[in-house]
Amino acid sequence: MKARLLIAPMVAAALLASAVIAAPAASAAPLAKPCAPANLVVWAGPQAGGGTAGGFGYEIKFTNLGSATCTLAGFPGVRAVDLSGTRIGAAATHGPGKVKEVVLAPDGSAMATLQVADALNFPKAKCAPKMAAGLRVALPGGSGAKTAPIAFETCAKASAKTLSVSAVEPIVEAL
Repeated sequence: MKARLLIAPMVAAALLASAVIAAPAASAAPLAKPCAPANLVVWAGPQAGGGTAGGFGYEIKFTNLGSATCTLAGFPGVRAVDLSGTRIGAAATHGPGKVKEVVLAPDGSAMATLQVADALNFPKAKCAPKMAAGLRVALPGGSGAKTAPIAFETCAKASAKTLSVSAVEPIVEAL
């Protein structure tokens, strides 16, 4: 009788283990796809507090107007452009920020910070100051680009690096 009492729990444990192994794996939630340009609005505006010594800060915001959740990750590609969309000067260098995936629910937003060095910090011959009418912003972690209107002075010569952009990050709302 004692042998049966000892064997019964072992048989039950073996049956349970085989049931767990044979059970189909729970399907993971589907991963969100990178945000499509057609579903994003990209816009730029002055950063709270605005300027720094020798430059200005702007926020580039990405808003998902699509019906599905999507992701952004990494650094956006940023260039100054004129009214006709022609590139002005050098592309933005990568500034601070750790690269991480940002998940955007429908109507959700993320941002990157753009630092623009004052064109007057550079000798005219090495800068060739010119007014920009906007930013051409290539989507981080996805494909395509959008233009965000914003006027600022920059350097037309590519040797003068006036733009620096951070990695995209979630927007943290103040309480």
